[in-house]
Amino acid sequence: MKIGSVNLASPFAVAPMAGMTDTAFRRLVKRQGGCGLVVTEMVSSEGLVRGIDRTLEYAEYTEPERPISIQIFGGDPDKMAAAAQVVEGMGADIVDVNMGCPVPKIAKHHAGCSLMREPAHAATVIAAMTKAVKIPVTVKMRAGWNDAEKNASTLARMVQDAGAAAVAVHGRTAAQSYSGWADWDLVARIADELTIPVFGSGDCIEPEHVMERLGSGVEGVLVGRGVLRNPWILSQAADLAAGRTPRVVTRAERGQFLLDYVNLLLTERVREPQGFRHTAADLAQVFRPAHPGHARWVINKVRALGSWYTKGLESGSHLRTAINGAESVDHLREIISTFFCAGADFDPSPCAASSF
Repeated sequence: MKIGSVNLASPFAVAPMAGMTDTAFRRLVKRQGGCGLVVTEMVSSEGLVRGIDRTLEYAEYTEPERPISIQIFGGDPDKMAAAAQVVEGMGADIVDVNMGCPVPKIAKHHAGCSLMREPAHAATVIAAMTKAVKIPVTVKMRAGWNDAEKNASTLARMVQDAGAAAVAVHGRTAAQSYSGWADWDLVARIADELTIPVFGSGDCIEPEHVMERLGSGVEGVLVGRGVLRNPWILSQAADLAAGRTPRVVTRAERGQFLLDYVNLLLTERVREPQGFRHTAADLAQVFRPAHPGHARWVINKVRALGSWYTKGLESGSHLRTAINGAESVDHLREIISTFFCAGADFDPSPCAASSF
């Protein structure tokens, strides 16, 4: 399938999740196969235009992640257009606009899902961006602000007319956040109404869910929380799509994924081969040596992933507790290795933290 001029090898994509879908995680998911597109964590248009280091770091990506979509948020047409130019200058394949985030600190700045309450203004934002860049501009939205303002169908048509190359619709309203169930009937109706590709999102926890949603008429499926629980879900869905039995993921593979994630995080912000990492020109400090708190940052990142990754695992709560008590990277590795060897017999007490 294609989004504008960008070819996707698979209709399955990694949805952006703040604080979770960093470049290390995205690279590892791509290695498992079945992933046609990855989308970065959402990035502030204001921060991109002003060249704020931390904001620019969120937009970093590596060559193995392609095709890559950098998602931005904001509500000012001129700044969004300028931010899209920064994204294009970084060499990204697609620039995506977040119109689905329900978090109040985003919505109060007339960004995220609050843009759905002003569809004419939202269309103006997209029109300004499509005029400013040559790469495809896409939109991620929800069903609406609440049940009384469920206007995704209207907004989708308006952004299509404004030049959007594709839309992704999460079937919940902002008021629902992540409670209840996604309205996939609405998503399917929007896919039937538009001429541009429509991706659907919501409640895809198993590969069978992904395939069922693809059969609803959408051209692609974005998976967020399901990928955090099972980084092989897109590969398994691709197996189903090809008529194959989904691959079985061993305990050893699940353990190795976490160890690989630790290793990639440890090398973040360390000089890499020229051209491997794509950054904005203004990001001068990206290759600085690891700071003293880097190990703690790595542990905290694994803790965050562990809250999802351990769901459904036998004795997963024990692993989650042990990871949350890790006091060093070596201790973290020991916990992971021991758990995936011991399985149900895992006893976190021998992994008691040692002093530095």
